[in-house]
Amino acid sequence: MRIIAGEYRGRVIKSPPDHKMRPTSDRLRETLFNVLAPHIDVSTRFLDLCAGTGAIGIEALSRGAAFVTFVDRSKKSCALIEENLDSLDVPETMSDVQSLEAENFTAREHVEPWHIAFFDPPYENDYAIVLHEFGYNQKLLMKDGMLIVEHHSKKQMPDEIGKLRRWRIIKQGETSISFYENA
Repeated sequence: MRIIAGEYRGRVIKSPPDHKMRPTSDRLRETLFNVLAPHIDVSTRFLDLCAGTGAIGIEALSRGAAFVTFVDRSKKSCALIEENLDSLDVPETMSDVQSLEAENFTAREHVEPWHIAFFDPPYENDYAIVLHEFGYNQKLLMKDGMLIVEHHSKKQMPDEIGKLRRWRIIKQGETSISFYENA
């Protein structure tokens, strides 16, 4: 896998050899960041939830995000993310990697909210608990923050989740990305 644009453009990051993970394709990642480009700057706090390889969060760092929190339940995935960050010489002050279930992470108290949260759970998972936290917990997203959910195209996602309203959906093959913002 390669970083598409920005400071780390063209650099290769490792993916797991077991193929159990479903990394976001390069094409979909490029489309995603074309939409996000106006929303990422040197003050952006980005959350990569169910991070896998960390490709989405690393792409955000490459494109100028100030800080990325990577969360994945797998300790192996977290070790892979750390390895990828180290291989790119990403300063430790720009990221945090945590091994937790998404539900446990979103239920915790957080010091600062995120500008952008990207949630890419395994397709077979129930998203309800995490989506509820983002929709009703005022401390997860900034007032003008955005939640992005990657999901199977056949999965019906709600147009509203508490204070969040879906404003865009992108479909590529069997994968869709729903964009939510604070209403």
